[in-house]
Amino acid sequence: MTVLLEVRGVRKRFGSQVVVDSVDLEVSAGEAVGLIGSNGAGKSTLFSIIAGTISADDGSIFLEGRKLPNRADERARRGIARTFQIVQLFGGLSVLDHLLVALQAHNGEAGVFRDLRGNGATTVPEMTLCMETLELCGIAKLAHAQTTMLSLGQRRTVELARALVARPKLLLTDEPSSGLDESESLRLAHILNSVRRSTGVAVVIVEHDLATVAAVAERVVALDAGRVIANGTFDEVIANVDVRRSWLGEASA
Repeated sequence: MTVLLEVRGVRKRFGSQVVVDSVDLEVSAGEAVGLIGSNGAGKSTLFSIIAGTISADDGSIFLEGRKLPNRADERARRGIARTFQIVQLFGGLSVLDHLLVALQAHNGEAGVFRDLRGNGATTVPEMTLCMETLELCGIAKLAHAQTTMLSLGQRRTVELARALVARPKLLLTDEPSSGLDESESLRLAHILNSVRRSTGVAVVIVEHDLATVAAVAERVVALDAGRVIANGTFDEVIANVDVRRSWLGEASA
């Protein structure tokens, strides 16, 4: 498989504490990778470094063989999208509006600038792409609903659709099952799998819920104290002695 994302020797320190320690990571095009570890293992920091919202102290990140700039907006335009552990939606916008704004912002045409040029109206291709994305995520019927009226599971799906509307090459999704019950988590996992098959987007999922990781990830990478301690299939990583000690809290495996 073609390597899409390359993380090489990434290191990050906050004060005297090294939270990401010389991490190497590869993600192939279309692959789903789960990133797991105990609290404080460095998952979220590494995730944010890849997204560009935190700068690494050392190391480099490449997408399709090209070194990425440090700015998150430039990385987004290169094809990296993300969702957040805490859902970040706007109460005054409909589901469809969220996708339209995201698509126009990605294209460098946020509404205020389009209005100044006199071409602020939504185009047919934009509307078509947004509706296709909602259909892909199974929420087309909610297009005109206000997000404040939706369940948490539906809001998480809206955020996922918003991230996917510009057809990214890599989707970073942070604790997508947080706050969801078992059935909602499995439904979200099903949507992620369906989207990946349909679009070919690669997925990196940071997640504590093992059932969600097992349902989504083809490969799992475990971190402890900022270092990669295991890399393999879900079963291989969960059976790893170091993972069971560090994350599952077992004295021995």
